[in-house]
Amino acid sequence: MSLASVIDFVALAAIWGASFLFMRLAVGDFGVVGTAAARVVIATAVLLPLMLWKGHGAAFRRNWWKVCLIGLVNSALPFMLFAFALLAITTGLSAILNATVPLFGALVAWIWLKDRPTGSRVLGLVIGFFGVAMLAWDEASFRPDASGIAPAWAVLACLLATVCYAIAASATKRFLSGLPPLVTATGSQLGAALALALPAVLLRPEQMPSAQAWASVAVLGVLCTGIAYILYFRLIEQTGPARALAVTFCIPVFAIVYGVLFLGEHVTGWMLMWGAVVVLGTSLSTGLLKLGMLRAQKT
Repeated sequence: MSLASVIDFVALAAIWGASFLFMRLAVGDFGVVGTAAARVVIATAVLLPLMLWKGHGAAFRRNWWKVCLIGLVNSALPFMLFAFALLAITTGLSAILNATVPLFGALVAWIWLKDRPTGSRVLGLVIGFFGVAMLAWDEASFRPDASGIAPAWAVLACLLATVCYAIAASATKRFLSGLPPLVTATGSQLGAALALALPAVLLRPEQMPSAQAWASVAVLGVLCTGIAYILYFRLIEQTGPARALAVTFCIPVFAIVYGVLFLGEHVTGWMLMWGAVVVLGTSLSTGLLKLGMLRAQKT
């Protein structure tokens, strides 16, 4: 990759890693639905003018209902699920579980699109899901903690969110192939914003959120969603989807560092060990890493 692409790659990993921190800072005041709604509304305000400026208005009008529907699965549901999870588990663990998106993506593509993985990719699925099981086992208690939420439910929420991302990816490939990525991104945020508008009003917080919470959702929408999408699409264009996808594996590093520095979170050896297993399995399942490459390194 060029130096500019490397800078974009690191910046994107750092930005998306920070999204877990800002969700944690916002959800206590805004609530689960309010945090997700504010994020997608602000992101839409950032992306919509850019999409129109790029001349994609006609493409959006032809496909508006499809891209908006994708937004329910790609943004509305997973954003709420992660916000809920962060009430009970650390940002680091949430980010590690988020790294399973390509893992579930490969599985959904296999089942739905008949994109059957072979060789090392099948082994990667087995290794990756075993790592997820071990991570979940460590948080298997269904007894509520200080937040009032059982950690096991939080882990399941994270995994359900990653399944949503995986389904949305296959749906995008099947129904929105050839559509400019900026149209899909903008439409998905708009669709999520429309879907969450009424629930957010009905479940609005009783007290005005703090200045810190407002700042957090503003950063979530502008930086962690709007600007992050722009960087991601530029990476895809410059380096290809496979290399751009690898950013998923770097996000937990930043999320863990942010959690330790700013939230005083504790990182366990168990989390790091099985997190590494998840990343290994995901790398194999997506084809970013092959058994032949591992054998060549040994020799």
